Amino acid sequence: MKVLFLNGPNLNLLGQREPEVYGRETLADIEAKVRKRASDLKVTVDFQQSNLEGELVNWTQGAKGKFDVIVLNAAAYTHTSIALRDAIVAVGIPTIEIHLSNIHAREKFRRKSIIAPVCCGQISGFGPKSYLLALEASVDVNVSKKAD
Repeated sequence: MKVLFLNGPNLNLLGQREPEVYGRETLADIEAKVRKRASDLKVTVDFQQSNLEGELVNWTQGAKGKFDVIVLNAAAYTHTSIALRDAIVAVGIPTIEIHLSNIHAREKFRRKSIIAPVCCGQISGFGPKSYLLALEASVDVNVSKKAD
């Protein structure tokens, strides 16, 4: 099983940017934890991060036939990117939306996710553990997909 983790804008600044909201761990720290757990689960993972919407769209499109599940922290594009939403629909790969913070408890503009309706689930508010929870959910989604 293969899972693609896609990370959107400003996630390259984790550990420095608003640590009171996003924590002190870097994206590399989170990736290391996910890779360790993925190894235990015998899951192959790949990580990509970009501040560019089009790059995230390209990676989503390129995942077809290569990955079983996409885990997407679209960051600010969660609330604005119809292009990313359309790419998720186009590839037909189960996608899990994740966020470090609880977007529903933040500013009003962050509470609406454009991508949530085309994702199989959303995990938010658990800090770096959101990534580990998404990995576990990916395994469950993949098993369910194969059972169908």
